[in-house]
Amino acid sequence: MSAYPWGGPYTRNAKGCILANFKPGRGNYPEDGGFYTVRADAYWPNDYGLYNMAGNVSEWTSSAFYENSYSFIHDLNPDIRYDAKDEDSETMKRKSIRGGSWKDIAYFCMTGTRNWEYQDTGKAYIGFRCVLPFLGRSMSDF
Repeated sequence: MSAYPWGGPYTRNAKGCILANFKPGRGNYPEDGGFYTVRADAYWPNDYGLYNMAGNVSEWTSSAFYENSYSFIHDLNPDIRYDAKDEDSETMKRKSIRGGSWKDIAYFCMTGTRNWEYQDTGKAYIGFRCVLPFLGRSMSDF
C-alpha cells in the first residue's frame, strides 16, 4: 500500500513539483502553488483518474471517530456508524476526516492517517466528495 493516494512514498515528483495542495514547509503555504484551496484539477490525477484525493480540503466521512477504533473494527469493514444526538457527550459527536487539507502538513495527506472534527461544525478546510455509481459495464463483462 502506498503512503499517499497518488501511488508513492514521496510528496514531490521527479521534477520536484509538489503533488497536492498541503503545507509543505514551516508556514510556507504558497510553495505548493496554492495559499488556500485550489481548482480541483490544479494537480495531476492519480492512476484511477481521481483528483485531490489528498490535500486541498479534508473530506468528511460518515464514520464516528474513536482513538482506538483500529483495535476493535474488522479489516474488511472499518466503518463505525453513529449519528449523535444533541444530548450525547462531545466525544460521541466526533466524525472522522481524511485526506489532509491546504493547512495541513504531509502527514495528514497519507492514506492511513485520519483526524476528527465535531459533526455539527463547518471549517474552511473540510469538504466532501460527491460520488456517483458507475452505470456502465464492468471490465469482467468483456
